[in-house]
Amino acid sequence: MLIKPMTRAADPAAEEPPGTGAGATGARGGADPHRLTATQGLAALSLDAMASVAYGPEAIVLVLAAAGSYGLGFTLPVTLAIAALLAVLVASYRQVIAAFPNGGGSYAVARAHLGPRTGLVAAASLILDYVLNVAVAVAVTAGVAALTSAFPGLYDDRLPICLGVLVLVTAVNLRGIVESAKAFLVPTVVFVGSILAIVVAGLLRDGPVSTQAADGHASVLTGNATSVGALLLLKAFASGCSALTGVEAVANAVPSFRAPAAKRAQRTEVALGALLGVMLIGLSVLIGRFHLQPVDGVTVLAQLADASLGHNWAFYVVQFATVVLLALAANTSFGGLPVLMSLLARDNYLPHVFGLKADRQVHRHGVLALATVSGALLVFSGGDTNTLVPLFAIGVFVGFTICQTGMVLHWRRERSERWRAKAALNGFGALLTGVSAVVVTATKFTDGAWLVAIALPLLVLAFEAVHRAYGRISERLGLGRVPEPPHRDRSLVIVPVSHLSRLTGDALNAAVSLGDEVRAVTVTHPDEEDRRATEALRRDWQLWNPGVGLVELHSPHRTVGRPVAAYVDRVHRYHPNTRVTVLIPEVEPAHIWQRLLQNQRGSVLAHAVRRDTDAVICRLRFRL
Repeated sequence: MLIKPMTRAADPAAEEPPGTGAGATGARGGADPHRLTATQGLAALSLDAMASVAYGPEAIVLVLAAAGSYGLGFTLPVTLAIAALLAVLVASYRQVIAAFPNGGGSYAVARAHLGPRTGLVAAASLILDYVLNVAVAVAVTAGVAALTSAFPGLYDDRLPICLGVLVLVTAVNLRGIVESAKAFLVPTVVFVGSILAIVVAGLLRDGPVSTQAADGHASVLTGNATSVGALLLLKAFASGCSALTGVEAVANAVPSFRAPAAKRAQRTEVALGALLGVMLIGLSVLIGRFHLQPVDGVTVLAQLADASLGHNWAFYVVQFATVVLLALAANTSFGGLPVLMSLLARDNYLPHVFGLKADRQVHRHGVLALATVSGALLVFSGGDTNTLVPLFAIGVFVGFTICQTGMVLHWRRERSERWRAKAALNGFGALLTGVSAVVVTATKFTDGAWLVAIALPLLVLAFEAVHRAYGRISERLGLGRVPEPPHRDRSLVIVPVSHLSRLTGDALNAAVSLGDEVRAVTVTHPDEEDRRATEALRRDWQLWNPGVGLVELHSPHRTVGRPVAAYVDRVHRYHPNTRVTVLIPEVEPAHIWQRLLQNQRGSVLAHAVRRDTDAVICRLRFRL
């Protein structure tokens, strides 16, 4: 097992070679083809946020529908409040990009200024964010909802479609996407262009062109109230805040931009905020202008496309563009979560297997873990977007709040030019996002948000448990300490055998080269058939005379592992300074299916010896 020293520096920039950092310039700087331009960054890192226009306004409308048509009139004021919070977040994350040009986002800020445990809280919130970004249909389910709005006959099959899309995105990410930004640019342009076309066309019309998409579907309005309470408005605000997910993605990947990386990332962040704000506000204006009502089986975005563009080819372009972008938004999580898990594994907070990369530079274990958990959540929710969206925003806003709080401490310690104004901005952002986190948790608690409130501390406790386990292993192995000078002990190699074959000869040849003394052992049992087999082996061994003694281990039960382990233990007791190696010869079949033909004796032996002794185990494979 490979264990990393606990004293290793945690800063990812510490391992970055000179000239490759976020601020690198020169021949490899601005023209580096493997880094992002601002436009490519918008396509590669903002898909999650862009896709939120497909479900954010709908989440608001569904809550306000409880107050009937009068309640729907508050869609625009609620959206304006969310847009104001978006503006504060964008301004704050521009500060994060400038202060942490090596990336890392909330986890890096919290670890540097708020301590390891708070950093783990930020990491846990990011993990929940990434997982729910896929399962929430934010990237998959909502995309399928757009598809079923265009083809209502598929509505009852939305869960299998969701899982199919998830499998497809997972398969693509397991292969790796090196030039993903270029591939994502066209779908992003088509989607943004479609939404802006809906907004512009809708503003130029006095009424809806078509209502065919909603015809025949039941309205979900539940009343016709004459007033709207503050609690309902807060609940609508909390639901709409799901549209702010993904705003932090650019700050997490600043080193991916071409030099000057921080400047390009800041421009991307501003462009993201401007486009997202315009689309959210524009769609909300149209909801009021067309007096749109939410209906079962058809998304709000589909109704808006129908009302603004008509039920024609443009309507279907919008639906397919939405499906494609939402599916690609899932890719944001598949690109971000495995990297975050690798950082946690490097810091000994997750198993080190999550730090391994495949040949295509993909953290496959992280990708598979994300797909598995997201698939389970999709099955649990039945593929229902509105079941999952309330859970989504909590982790996001916890990460927002921690990040902004850490930035306040950053500016106080740095005391650079205009540090008070910068600290005030981040402090204001922390206040708004903190209040939003409380509002989202409180208003959505009974709708399933309690699961996130439980999962977040459980994840932190799990991280700390893994860290303590690695600490104990590190202490036991003496990592970081100078070992004693090597010395030679007497060595004994034990080779279990059951019959003579070419494999037996190869095993003894290998054993002679490994140890000072070699002993072959065979386990005998009291039944007549085994007694005759033992006598035949003893006779053949004497005829062969390999120069290695054959020790017979008698066992009253038909077991192999325990007698060999007991013999090794006796050797250890009588010869404490002898290093014992158990060499287990095994056959490696030519085909995988032929493993079913083996008796697994080698695995049983290895398990028993490993469990009951400190002997070294060597499994010698003979390839057919």
